[in-house]
Amino acid sequence: MHVGMLLQMAADGMGERTAIGSRATGMTMAEMAVRARRAGTVLAGLSGERVALVDLNSGVVPVALFGAALAGKPFVPLNYRLSDEMLCELLRRTAPATVIVGGGMAGRVGSIPGIELIGREEFFERTADPAVEEADPYGGDPDSVALLLYTSGTTGSPKAAVLRHRNLTSYVISTVEFAGAGVEEAAIVSVPPYHIAGISSVLSSTYSGRRVCHLETFEPRLWVDQVRAEAVTHAMVVPTMLNRILDVVSEDGCGLPSLRSLSYGGGPMPLAVIERAMTLLPGVGFVNAYGLTETASTVALLGPDDHREAHASEDPAVRARLTSVGRPLPTVEVVVRSEGGSPLAAGERGEIWVRGEQVAGEYEEHGGAPGDGWFNTRDEGHLDEDGYLYVHGRLDDVIVRGGENLSPGEIEAVLLEHPSVLAAAVVGIPDPDWGEKVVAAVVPAEGAVIDEDALRSFVRGALRSTMTPERIEVRDALPFNEVGKLLRRVLREELADRFG
Repeated sequence: MHVGMLLQMAADGMGERTAIGSRATGMTMAEMAVRARRAGTVLAGLSGERVALVDLNSGVVPVALFGAALAGKPFVPLNYRLSDEMLCELLRRTAPATVIVGGGMAGRVGSIPGIELIGREEFFERTADPAVEEADPYGGDPDSVALLLYTSGTTGSPKAAVLRHRNLTSYVISTVEFAGAGVEEAAIVSVPPYHIAGISSVLSSTYSGRRVCHLETFEPRLWVDQVRAEAVTHAMVVPTMLNRILDVVSEDGCGLPSLRSLSYGGGPMPLAVIERAMTLLPGVGFVNAYGLTETASTVALLGPDDHREAHASEDPAVRARLTSVGRPLPTVEVVVRSEGGSPLAAGERGEIWVRGEQVAGEYEEHGGAPGDGWFNTRDEGHLDEDGYLYVHGRLDDVIVRGGENLSPGEIEAVLLEHPSVLAAAVVGIPDPDWGEKVVAAVVPAEGAVIDEDALRSFVRGALRSTMTPERIEVRDALPFNEVGKLLRRVLREELADRFG
């Protein structure tokens, strides 16, 4: 199936429902479909083989996404938070393309060969012109490229992940009930449009018939205010966002009465944060969603019932599930393999591999996954006896000390168990004797004072001496990017300068 068909189905079946914006003045599904069909014609007539976006969240995002699909051009939302130099480099890699730019973005981009700019307002006005012929919503090729998303580049130059229409639509159709949302339901999208969660939120909400409210950029007080004002029922955040939201809710004591479901992902969720959330927001169903750009979003879920059962249990094995990412979706296969490629038994740690129709595993520069469809996530993890998946971190982040491979995620998990620690990150830095030595950065819990020797003893008691950080730096905050991914390379460089 083609992405354009998802919107047309929603318009045919739920045309009068509000698709984007406020309950009073928002755009209906039928109106959005008309704009998208006009956008398809407009974008097909503009130069370039792709449609890029350099802009904040707004109602333009879904119109541009669906319009690019109907124009037969890949949609390429770019990270506007990058430096001007890096942003222009990605645009040169994206050329030839038409680029939709928001306020102030054109000046950053300047003149780049093969790039034609169109302002957000001009683009949106042209989609409102009834004189523009509407594109065919059913004419697209499911095997063509729908989306190019540049990976975050936290450990090097970003790669362009390729997602085809069949990958995206397979995910939506297998996980979302058509017209399954109630007419009163609304989702808030505060994750940036260049993140796969931002794209999947648009597609899933459209297919289910759920109204979408966009927040241009995330700010916790604005997020809480909009959830309350628009009676938002569904939200998706990353772990760093959730803790800041909880601070606001805890401070004003007014709760989030309309919110029914809150999903989170994009990075490890500290146990203390999710337990705090379940206490402060007892009426909310929490969902941990694990997925990657290359898998068109979620491949495993820890659902609301799993959260409640684990939170209430006194059985350590059941309670531990709060630190898992749940079980694979029915349409996705997940296996944990050894370095040599052999499947591992329950409880054994190795490389997480996934396979399914939604899984692309394809890069513009390096081609696709092997012919058997399996994609190596490069995440380390294990499956327990009941099929729950635990993710321990990126394999690229493994610390090699004296020939022994050490998982930073395992050490971080122990640090986070200490009551004085709010957040923790562990890296390896060069060491002339051991190759790498283990160092950590921690953020203290409110009112706590970190005792480095006591914390090191705590880790040694839970693990072993080789996994105990040689040095621990206390910080006000850890370096994260805007979607909650730890900038481990940045932290490693900073700690190497300090302790190397």
